Amino acid sequence: MIANRGEIALRVLRACRELGIRTVAVHSTADRDLKHVRLADESVCIGPPDAAQSYLNIPAVLSAAEVTDAVAIHPGYGFLSENADFAERVEQSGFVFIGPSPDTIRLMGDKISAIDAMRRAGVPCVPGSEGPLDEDPDANARLARDIGYPVIIKAAAGGGGRGMRVVNSEAALANAVLMTRAEAMAAFGDGTVYLEKYLDNPRHIEIQVLADTHGNAVHLGERDCSMQRRHQKVIEEAPAPGITDRMRKRLGARCATACKAIDYRGVGTFEFLYQDGDFYFIEMNTRLQVEHPVTEFVTGTDLVKTQILIAAGERLPFKQSDITLSGHAIECRINAEDPVTFTPNPGKISLFHAPGGPGIRLDSHLYTGYTVPPNYDSLIAKLIAFGDTRESAIARMRIALDEIIVEGIRTNVPMHVELLSDSAFIEGGVGISYLERKLAR
Repeated sequence: MIANRGEIALRVLRACRELGIRTVAVHSTADRDLKHVRLADESVCIGPPDAAQSYLNIPAVLSAAEVTDAVAIHPGYGFLSENADFAERVEQSGFVFIGPSPDTIRLMGDKISAIDAMRRAGVPCVPGSEGPLDEDPDANARLARDIGYPVIIKAAAGGGGRGMRVVNSEAALANAVLMTRAEAMAAFGDGTVYLEKYLDNPRHIEIQVLADTHGNAVHLGERDCSMQRRHQKVIEEAPAPGITDRMRKRLGARCATACKAIDYRGVGTFEFLYQDGDFYFIEMNTRLQVEHPVTEFVTGTDLVKTQILIAAGERLPFKQSDITLSGHAIECRINAEDPVTFTPNPGKISLFHAPGGPGIRLDSHLYTGYTVPPNYDSLIAKLIAFGDTRESAIARMRIALDEIIVEGIRTNVPMHVELLSDSAFIEGGVGISYLERKLAR
């Protein structure tokens, strides 16, 4: 059963069909016309458009699995994919959760316990409090003074760019801690916060890993996800410009070792900030990533199929020495939003045409006549270009962006067209603040 919607649900369905696995699509009343719902062997409506009453409704999701005699549940990304309570309920109900164990999700879902586990596994981390901040403002001030300003206050249960506050001086520290605690409690139901050294111009580099239930773990190289707006990724690529093979192997090996240390299973991503030649662990995503296609292109690996096979108890079909990186891949996230104001722009697609040509892949649930609902994330497509070189991938992406047609709603395609001609992007290696500064100008 595919407990998700949109392009990722379609991606999982295609992997299942290739493996000969029958599928069940669950959907809200707003999503009855999604492509994967039409293609699945069975479909079940689990509630109204409000995600809290459908895709986030654990009893409804589990009931759909029960009435259709499903064996396993794939959570995709977002929604319940990193919800340890859901994973636990899935397993207690007798189903297979296609993802890590509930204990592992809890361990890595809490930023403080995750950083502690990574330190013990030898993964480089950002200098910080190494635990929750004290209630004593003086103790926090001493800690920040020792680390050196600027520092950043983060929610232990945070994510998606929420629950973070940069502090540039001691005078602002105490108030920033209180505000971040309040924001964390309101957003995540957990007011625990911690402190780290703030890196002023880092890049966002992440390592893809795979681990089975037989003690085997590998890494599949890195991705650069530095082109961001409001901590949300816009363009991703693999491999990351400027990262040497030696750096890749060293960091990747530590991540694979860490997977064994925490008894990880399935696909996962270690996210790092990279600045001045050093990597600093920030979090682990215990699920499939939106940007997984770029890794699939450069490694020739089907991450979703492998993820499903691991959940079925099979061993990894390859060793670390079998994995090699070849060529370059770039992904542009296409959103239903105004390209200038970034306001979501749902509505009916009056005409849709997918681009093609060598090295082009489009992961999307769009079709002419489909209505993009206003209830969910604005991501409507992922356009991926692959080439022998980074220059070739950029050239192919420019052509694909010119070819794609989405009429009836506005999209951020014009922004991507501009970014693919941006001199700093073409040179490679921009920091995570680059796009925000460019848009501000």
